[in-house]
Amino acid sequence: MKLSPSDSNASSAPAITQSLWSRFARLFPYFGEPKSAWAVAVGATVLAACTEPLIPAALRLLLDRGFQKGAIDVWIVPVALLVLFGIRGMAGYVTELALVHLSARGLKRLREHMFAKLQSARLDVFKQQAGSELANTVVYEVQNGSTMLVNSVITLVRDSVTLLALVTYLFWMNWQLTLVVAVMLPAVAWVMVVLSRRLYGLSKSTQAATDRLAYVVEENVLAHRDVRLHNAQDQQARRFSAISEELRRLSVRATSASAAMKPITQMLAAFALATVISIALLQSNQKGVTVGDFTAFVTAMLLLVAPIKHLSEIASPITRGLAAIERGFDLLDRCPDESDGQFNATASKGHIEFKDVSVKYSDDAGYAVKEINLGIAAGETVAFVGASGSGKTTLVNLLARFVNPSSGQVMLDGTDVLQWQLPALRAQLAMVSQHVYMLNTSIAENIALGQTVDRERVVACLKAAHLEAFVAELPDGIDHRVGHNATSLSGGQRQRLAIARALYKNAPVLILDEATSALDAESERAVQEGLSNLMQGRTCLVIAHRLSTVEHADRIVVMDAGKIIEQGSHRQLLVNGGPYARLYQMGLGSGGI
Repeated sequence: MKLSPSDSNASSAPAITQSLWSRFARLFPYFGEPKSAWAVAVGATVLAACTEPLIPAALRLLLDRGFQKGAIDVWIVPVALLVLFGIRGMAGYVTELALVHLSARGLKRLREHMFAKLQSARLDVFKQQAGSELANTVVYEVQNGSTMLVNSVITLVRDSVTLLALVTYLFWMNWQLTLVVAVMLPAVAWVMVVLSRRLYGLSKSTQAATDRLAYVVEENVLAHRDVRLHNAQDQQARRFSAISEELRRLSVRATSASAAMKPITQMLAAFALATVISIALLQSNQKGVTVGDFTAFVTAMLLLVAPIKHLSEIASPITRGLAAIERGFDLLDRCPDESDGQFNATASKGHIEFKDVSVKYSDDAGYAVKEINLGIAAGETVAFVGASGSGKTTLVNLLARFVNPSSGQVMLDGTDVLQWQLPALRAQLAMVSQHVYMLNTSIAENIALGQTVDRERVVACLKAAHLEAFVAELPDGIDHRVGHNATSLSGGQRQRLAIARALYKNAPVLILDEATSALDAESERAVQEGLSNLMQGRTCLVIAHRLSTVEHADRIVVMDAGKIIEQGSHRQLLVNGGPYARLYQMGLGSGGI
């Protein structure tokens, strides 16, 4: 999903030429309902706009007749003004409430759709796009975009109706003078079209630069220890400053384009006003135009300036709002869902087979695993050992379809995993990896992840993972909230929580990817007891660097450069005197490889 600068420009070009209507049409499923709220918002807005010509009409009545004794009752004009502004105030209040209702509901629908897409998207999406960028799009960009767009639509309706009402009133009063005013309308429209295209391109560039800036912050938060250890703060500050400077330049250019609309429209208005005053003075000598007529006409004409100014400025929030929301639509369009099969089973026996399986992560990369043929019987414990990068993790990730094979088949109970329904397939698997992530919820909810919390089962799993005593000391026990990725816990405690989670799932196939890597020797021995009980009657795939942890496996598979180079039991491999025996005899049995 990450685009190069050239790709980004190419992708944004069609969007600029795409019709405004087609771009708005895509918003209707999210922000088009409820129609009653739109009807209330538009109706209240139109009502307020239609009262605009009544202001100069009241002034005309006041000036022409209000100062003539007995011409009109004294209370009429003040009461009319109070009623007029009361209606306008109430209409504005109703409009605001309707807008909040529309914007909040539409934003909720759009966010839920985007979040659901992230939940079903192919996993390579998360390798191609930074988490901060995805979060920024889902949380902030669509919110800002929707707020700007909904408010802009109402502004467009209000000011368009106001403009129409005032122009109609002006034509009724003096059509010759109104023709002079009408000259500036197409000029303003031309300014809006030209500058809105420039603003759209600048908005897209600003969003891309903002994503890059957020990514630099995310990198430095995650790698804060490494940055300090290598004294790289100045280097990272320069990266941050360079992107900040780019954002500054884009902001200045966008403001320049947006601000240019104001003096242009003001000059057009000033030109129209000067012309109208000149013509009105000539007409007053020829047609007997009253002071009230002239004041009402000039007031109505001046009232035109505000809606014309707003309409000239509305291009900016509309283009920025569309650009922000289209980032959300881009996420929906460019995140293909994981492919799913039709096969379903409630419980697996745990028989696994790899048939001529090869994996390449990209066309220009080498094979992560190549032509693997391996059968694993139900209930068998198979350990995978080998140097980092030998393909161990890739091989076990094929089973959960975190990776799909480039060629060959991965079978579970005789059915290709590509044919399984994904929820059914992953229900057969429990995994504890070296990278543990905990959600910011309670210990019980983290352990029962995806299932209903059974408090007795949670306690039993904590006991098996040798965390019962630690959790008992917490003020809220199993209801203790672990915080962001359980950073208040040690690495060993987080890993044992992950083991308790796997115990709770009670799946027929267990995958342990460096499951005890973060534990000290004493904790590891304690946890191995719980794991030994868990492994009984289950198919277990174990990845470990410390050979001492896999000695009791039914079979050990040694991998190198994506291939299986030998396999057998611990004793058999030592007798064979092959790569495994050499590693073990080098004194790495208690260390790591």
